[in-house]
Amino acid sequence: MIGGRRESGLRKKDGGGGGQSFCRSRIAAAIFVGIFLGGVFAFFYPDGFFVTSPSVHHSVANSDSEVITSSCASSERINMLKSEFIAASEKNARLKMQIRELTEKLLLAEQRKDNAQKQVLVLGEQQKAGPFGTVKGSRTNPTVVPDESVNPRLAKILEKVALHRELIVTLANSNVKDMLELWFTNIKRVGIPNYLVFALDEEIATFCESNDVPLGYSVLLSDVDIIYLQNPFYHLYRDSDVESMTDGHNNMTAYGFDDVFDEPTMGWARYAHTMRLWVYNSGFFYIRPTIPSIELLDRVAGRLARENAWDQAVFNEELFFPSCPGYEGLHASRRTMDYYLFMNSKVLFKTVRKDSQLSKLKPVIIHVNYHPDKFPRMKAVVDYYVNGKQDALDPFPDGSDW
Repeated sequence: MIGGRRESGLRKKDGGGGGQSFCRSRIAAAIFVGIFLGGVFAFFYPDGFFVTSPSVHHSVANSDSEVITSSCASSERINMLKSEFIAASEKNARLKMQIRELTEKLLLAEQRKDNAQKQVLVLGEQQKAGPFGTVKGSRTNPTVVPDESVNPRLAKILEKVALHRELIVTLANSNVKDMLELWFTNIKRVGIPNYLVFALDEEIATFCESNDVPLGYSVLLSDVDIIYLQNPFYHLYRDSDVESMTDGHNNMTAYGFDDVFDEPTMGWARYAHTMRLWVYNSGFFYIRPTIPSIELLDRVAGRLARENAWDQAVFNEELFFPSCPGYEGLHASRRTMDYYLFMNSKVLFKTVRKDSQLSKLKPVIIHVNYHPDKFPRMKAVVDYYVNGKQDALDPFPDGSDW
């Protein structure tokens, strides 16, 4: 019985240990699952599910710190950029000043080079001045070589027409047909072979061809209101770039004079001396093919293309105005023609026809430039000087009626 009770006790003991072991296994599994889930949540949700405010505050704090840091950095960057801009501006101003100085030096060097080239072109090798009272400057510039490629047609015409590379040229349209006929009739009569007519319309071109008058193109002009009584090429000096007839009517107006201007309010300095000269007539002038002459024509043509100006005024301004600040004058030599040989109509009708001695002179040309009734006066000039009609000039007044 005792043995029976012990066996029974042993069985109870064995049965209780198995229950406890199963319970411990369940607890261990639960702990393991809890630890595993905790690890998973810790990995995917390091900041937890519900506690977000510390992270938010930390983020805001970091953001404020970054804003403050960025603001300080921006201010420093702006100040640095301002300093760099000021330095660059100062450097740019210095560079501009240097460029301006270098440009002025370059222009001065080019001007000196240009002047030197002109001096070499005109004078050749440097020369020594002679004894006092014997020095005489050169007024004759060398001629240029013609470029036939510029206008081959004109070059062929000039080869046939020009004599010693010289010729008279005029331009005309149908409005001056009668004067043109009188013009070339007198040219042929005095035996001038080297002349051209620039026809401005078909009627004049046909008219010239029918009268065996050479046609061509040129910038050298002669007005058609001119009567040729002698060959002008026999009366030229050819010592200047430009040789022109004058609008003057006596020695003073034609060749220049000292015109004293009186200003009494200036007291001791009341008298101011001025140089006066009546203008050259752009309707008749001889021009040598030199660099200054070509420059003169270029200047006149350029101004007339840009300005509404009188060609004779522009011609004289470019020829006579001196160099001054803002303007470089033309370095051309000039000669005034004898106003009794190359006569304007004011000299003829106001002076010559009334003087018994002067009326016996035979001019080279007579330019009817002072009177509007040109054609009848031109015919009267021919009657007087060519046909010997002594009273041919008498019906005309000194001036004009309008």
